[in-house]
This record gives sequence, C-alpha cells and structure tokens, in this order.
Amino acid sequence: MTTPPATPHRRPAWAGRNYTLLTTAAVVTGLGNSGALIAAAFAVLDAGGDGTDVGLVAAARTAPLVLFLLIGGAVADRLPRHRVMVAANTLNCLSQATFAALVLSGDAALWQMAVLAGVGGTGQAFFAPAAEGMVLSSVTGEQASRAFAFFRMGVNGANIGGAALGGALIAAVGPGWVLAIDAAAFAFAGALRAFLDVSHTPARAPGGGLFRELAEGWREVAGRPWLWSIVGQFAVVNAVVAAAESVYGPQVAEDHLGGARPWGVALAAFGAGTLGGGLLMTRWRPRRMLLVGTVCVFPLALPSAALAVPLPMAGLASVMFLCGVTVEVFGVCWMMTLHQEIPEDKFSRVSAYDWFGSVAMLPVATALAGPTERLVGRSTALWGCSALVLLLTAVVLLVPDVRRLRRRTDAPRPAAAAPAGSTPVSATPVTGPAGGPSGGQVTARGSQPTGGDPDLGQGG
Repeated sequence: MTTPPATPHRRPAWAGRNYTLLTTAAVVTGLGNSGALIAAAFAVLDAGGDGTDVGLVAAARTAPLVLFLLIGGAVADRLPRHRVMVAANTLNCLSQATFAALVLSGDAALWQMAVLAGVGGTGQAFFAPAAEGMVLSSVTGEQASRAFAFFRMGVNGANIGGAALGGALIAAVGPGWVLAIDAAAFAFAGALRAFLDVSHTPARAPGGGLFRELAEGWREVAGRPWLWSIVGQFAVVNAVVAAAESVYGPQVAEDHLGGARPWGVALAAFGAGTLGGGLLMTRWRPRRMLLVGTVCVFPLALPSAALAVPLPMAGLASVMFLCGVTVEVFGVCWMMTLHQEIPEDKFSRVSAYDWFGSVAMLPVATALAGPTERLVGRSTALWGCSALVLLLTAVVLLVPDVRRLRRRTDAPRPAAAAPAGSTPVSATPVTGPAGGPSGGQVTARGSQPTGGDPDLGQGG
C-alpha cells in the first residue's frame, strides 16, 4: 500500500493565525505609511511652505509621542493590548482621512496639517507600547528569532514598494491620494487586529496605580546600564537622522535630484537594505547581540553625509541600502535583547521608556532644522548630524554591558532589574552555542527599529 504524499505547508508550522494576522496588518500599514511620510512633506511644500514649515509639521507629529508614550505603556500593561492597538489604528485612520480630504480640497492650512499630524502621533503613542510583544508571543520560543526576522522582512518589503509607489503617485496625482490610501490601510489593519485570539494570554494582576506602575518601569530601565545608555544614544541619533531625512532630504531632492520620485527611490533603497538585513538575520544569531548591533549603528551617519555633498541619486540610493542592512541587524539584535532581559509583565512600560527616549528630542530637532539651516547652511547642518551619530555610538561602546551581554539559549526571562548602578545578573556572559535559538521581541518602531528606527510614521 502506498502512502499518499504529505500536503505541503503553505506557511511555516510556527506561523499560526495570530502571527499571520499581525504580519499582514503590519505589511498593509507599512505600504501606506512609507508613502504617507513623503506625502505629508510634499503636501506642506505644495501649500507654499518651506523647510521650517515641514519641520514644524513633523514636530507636531512627534510631540504627542513625548507627551503620551509613558501613559500608553502603562495603559498597555493594564488593558488587552490588541484592543489598544485597534483603537490606535482607528484614530490614525480618521486623522489621515481628514488630512487627505483637506489636501485634496486644496484648502489645507499649515495649522490644520500640524493638528492632524499631532492626532496621528497620539495614536502612535498608544499603539507602540501595546504592539511590543504581540508578534513574538504568537510563536514558539525556539522559532522567535526567525519569526521576528521574517516579520521584519515582510514589513520592510512593504516599505520598499510603498516608498517607491508613494513617490510616483505624489508626482502623478499629488500627495492627497497617498494620504487617503494610508487611511484605508489603517482601517484594514485595525479590522485584522480585531480578530486576534488572545484567549491564551494570562490575566494580569491589578497594578498599584498609574504612577506606581510607571515608577516600576523606570526601575527596570535604571537597573540596566546597557538599556539606558542605548536609549540615551538614540534620543539624539533619532533626532538628527529624522531632521536630516524628514526636513533636509525632501529639500535636497527638490533642489538637486528632481523632486519626489528620486527621493522615493532612495527611501525604497533603504527598504531594500532592511529586507536584505532581515534575510541575513534569519540565518545569523550573533552571540554578543548588543556589541554587533551597536557597531551597526555607525552607518546611520552616512545618509546625512550623502545629502550634504550631495551625492547623485545612484550614490544616495547605495548609501541608503547599506544603512538599511545595518539598521535591520541592529533592530533584530536590540529586540532579541529586550525580549531576553525584560520581564513580560513590565515589557510595555519598559518599551514606553525606550520609545520615549527615542522620540523625546524629535520635536525639537525637526522644529529647529529650518532655523539651523538658515544659521549655518544646509550642508554644515547635515555634516553635524553625521558627526553626532559617530560620536555617540563610539561612547556607547565604552559601556561594559554593551560589549559583554550575550544571547542565552535556555534561561527564563528575569523577574526584575538589579538596583540602579549595579551590574544586572543577565549582563553576566552566558555561553551558549553560536547561533542558538533565542526569544525575540518585535517593535512597532521601528517598528520598526530602535532603540530606533528614525522613520516613525503614524503607527503600525
């Protein structure tokens, strides 16, 4: 008797229903967001704004992140996280739809665009901490690293198509339609996340109040030098990179590269690099995760330098591709470290502090980008951005825990941080097989990355 051939899996056995829903939702919003970020900048320019106005609208988007992220983290550790995500997606859908309608009507005023960008940033402040942990909680621990890398590859692939398509659509039909597509993407993603099965999630014990819970989260951060040093690093790195790419980048593209289409191609090259980095990280599991990740931050100085020259489109796209590869390596290493070291019941609060540090200086940097350009010149400002990235990354490498902390293969997540100023137990080198399996944790930063992806968007 012959045995019938086995039915091939259409997807990996570990990619269950929740993982598929979350990945699909993130890909859809990645497509919308990558184009919408370009569209918002060109909507301001089309309305007669200048670099300062572009910076003010970008600052309006990031200011609510600074104001509400910590509250969002505490809320996400109190309520079902998927409900917080759906509510945030709904808010982002409404704000982007209104933004699109105003731009398409031709009557969008600068203050209206700033207010709507701020509403979108508020949604991101609640979405980001809630999203931490959702994807990797849907797969088995031994597959977490690979699942995280495949998830990121899907999102980054969407960024490639979204940036290129967004630039082309802006040139063809204007930024309003790109913003409308982003609103539809948020609606679809929110609907998918509403169908998540969270019956397996253990009930959480009642907390001791919002401020007490925030204090507990802060103790988790303060007790880990590797954590607060990298969060502090990216407070500045994200700010200067965001200023370069959201304010100076569109202007350089407009003045020297030919407008929105080549800038979209450059951003798509960054997305292609992150796709390549994700593919690399499906195979590579470095032992010293933070050391490898931090070294991979140095290339973040390259895009600002390329814009300062400025390089032609081919050179800029090459630099953005390389930067995308290394950013993705950092992002995977950072999230694996957080998942390994941070207790699950405090993860959203720690994530909120991580996000808070990553965005705290964004409103200031983007608002001051225009005046700084007028004071010292665009090229000098861009070279300054590159210098800060290099300097701060070198300083972080001096932190012992950044160099020593290693991937564990079988130890459970810790219960609490060590007292501030002491060496956390988990920072003691733990030897395991190179490339061995480990837990992982997805971020919305960057989703996408960071400790820091500078391209924050409106939320995933």
